[in-house]
Amino acid sequence: MKKTTLFVCLLLSVQSVVLAAGTLDGGTGVQARATALTRSISEKVRLDEGQYLRVKQLNMRMLLEIEDLKTRFAADQAILDQRLADAQIRYENDLTALLRPAQLALFQESRANMTALGQH
Repeated sequence: MKKTTLFVCLLLSVQSVVLAAGTLDGGTGVQARATALTRSISEKVRLDEGQYLRVKQLNMRMLLEIEDLKTRFAADQAILDQRLADAQIRYENDLTALLRPAQLALFQESRANMTALGQH
C-alpha cells in the first residue's frame, strides 16, 4: 500500500508540475504528463529511442486508465484503491518487460531510493 501511495504521489507531483506550466488541456495534458514521466524514467535508466516511444505509450495508457478509474470509482475509495493498485502492478509488469536487465536494475534501484525517501 505504501508503494501505491508513493506512486500516486509521484503521479500527482508530475501533474502539478504540468498544471503549474499551464499546459493541461484535455488530451494534451495527459500527453504532457506522459512525456514528463517518460523523460524522468529515461534519465534514470537510459532508454534508447524505441524504448522511449514504447514507454511513453505505456505511460499514456496508464495515465488515461488512472483518470478513468478515478472517475468511475470516485464514490468508493476502497474499490478505487484496489483498482489503482492493480493498474500499478500491470504498469510495472509491462514496464519491466520493456527494460533490459541493466536498465531494470537501475529502475529498481531508483524505485527503492524513492521509497526510502518517502518513508522518512
